[in-house]
Amino acid sequence: MWYMISSQDVENSLQKRLSVRAEHLARLQLLADEGKLLIAGPHPAIDSDTPGEAGFTGSLVVADFPSLEEAQRWADADPYIAAGVYQSVIVKPYKLVLP
Repeated sequence: MWYMISSQDVENSLQKRLSVRAEHLARLQLLADEGKLLIAGPHPAIDSDTPGEAGFTGSLVVADFPSLEEAQRWADADPYIAAGVYQSVIVKPYKLVLP
């Protein structure tokens, strides 16, 4: 089943994000390689694809996991959590309707 992982950053998270970004992206790439990633990306702090120093306010991942518990375990192991990037993370089942 698909699960939505919505994360909210702490204030001024950009440097923390950059410090572990490669590890964060590597985990997402593994999901993509397994065909289990629907979408993933950050929320820019300003109305721009390249927010520069404004940074980001959070992230959204929609991925396929066997259960809510496994999706939560995957989310809890994100390098952004260990680095203090995320203030909160919500994991919920997601039903793909369109396209």
